[in-house]
Amino acid sequence: MLKRKIDSYIRKFYSTSRNALLITGARQTGKTFSIREFGKSFKSFVEINFVDMPEAVNVFANAKSSSDILLRLSAITRVPLVKGETLVFFDEVQKCPNIVTAIKFLVDDGSFRYIMSGSLLGVELKDLRSEPVGYMGVKEMFPLDFEEFISNLGINDNIIKSLRDSWENRKAVDSFLHTKLIELFRLYLVVGGMPAAVNKYIENNNLQEVLAVQQDIIRLYKRDIAQYDPENKLYIEDIFDLIPPELNAKNKRFIMKRLNEKARFEHYNNSFLWLKNAGVAIPVYNVEEPKVPLLLSRSRNLFKLFQNDIGLLAAQYAEGIQLRIITGDNDINYGAIYENAVAQELTAHGLKPYYYNNKKRGEIDFIIETGGKVLPIEVKSGKDYETHHALSNVMACGEYDIPQAVVFNNDNLKTDGKLVYAPIYMTMFLQRNNDAPTYYKPDLRMLQ
Repeated sequence: MLKRKIDSYIRKFYSTSRNALLITGARQTGKTFSIREFGKSFKSFVEINFVDMPEAVNVFANAKSSSDILLRLSAITRVPLVKGETLVFFDEVQKCPNIVTAIKFLVDDGSFRYIMSGSLLGVELKDLRSEPVGYMGVKEMFPLDFEEFISNLGINDNIIKSLRDSWENRKAVDSFLHTKLIELFRLYLVVGGMPAAVNKYIENNNLQEVLAVQQDIIRLYKRDIAQYDPENKLYIEDIFDLIPPELNAKNKRFIMKRLNEKARFEHYNNSFLWLKNAGVAIPVYNVEEPKVPLLLSRSRNLFKLFQNDIGLLAAQYAEGIQLRIITGDNDINYGAIYENAVAQELTAHGLKPYYYNNKKRGEIDFIIETGGKVLPIEVKSGKDYETHHALSNVMACGEYDIPQAVVFNNDNLKTDGKLVYAPIYMTMFLQRNNDAPTYYKPDLRMLQ
């Protein structure tokens, strides 16, 4: 059984809130498994899957009140409904948007606790008639990040704690430990974070069987494309298939003309949005200035497109590349692979990644906001990681006054002024801080 960070999030949510929770995210990221594990803590657990039980969609379609819903719920399940001790799980809710709308009535009724999940929620529920604000929390789930990956491989929590201490105090990692973590990071580039792939690796360490699982997931994604957007499926699948070669290009920016000589962004915009909303791809948009808020200087049609899971990206490359990545074959272009892994980590940690490109100053791989400041990030897979003209140009610009930048690479941690050179695996410690409260009280004495 895989240990996931979201498991503790779900437990904390239900211990502090009476609301329902909606778990979103791409297919195969482990949503249903984590919810079922949480359901074991209740005396009674009821699961209604609107794909496996299509008749349930009609059962709830015309319900007018919470009592109607509960009456119908009791009619279609054999599990006893114990007041105050039952968790009701509505799965694949994209097939029954009415149940999402009605959840506020069920929460108000207070008889049971509720949790929901589904696939393609960003696609199917974007036009929800009445979102139950104030009655429902929303949490997006991602593939295993690198910290979850190594933890499930058996890396001791104390080792992760010591690595975090090195990151926070800007000190080098023990050399033996550093070498092992680089090795594990390369393994992560191949296995990725899809739970089925990780479980298969833990089961027998067979990379060919891991690849077979990943290829099954890719085929599943393509079936979703065909099923949910038949009018644009060729555009979406073309874009999805172009992610690996586009990332391998010199500037990694998605070039529309590779889809079609006359392609324009406006024509394909909905297809890109489908991939983003389905959780299948991560768009990283260009910003014209490294200033907060980054969203204000975002360019709408200049972007890089990354795969939602680094293991799936490796599976889209030529067969046989997996072992070469793990052993550090110098003939492989690690730049694209490393960048995809970083984009995935940042996204999983609640950080919105952008990239910076300026004709005068050059291009920086990622720009994020953290602690109210801009943090530029360069990702280097080679030995010349201390050469970074664009980053040096931006850091020297007094107009921006950026306090710090990070260069992720294969070597041990060291600092040079405002620059932090950190091992690539330390991307796991870049986190969004949601816990610190913000207080502000204006001085009204002169107005009273």
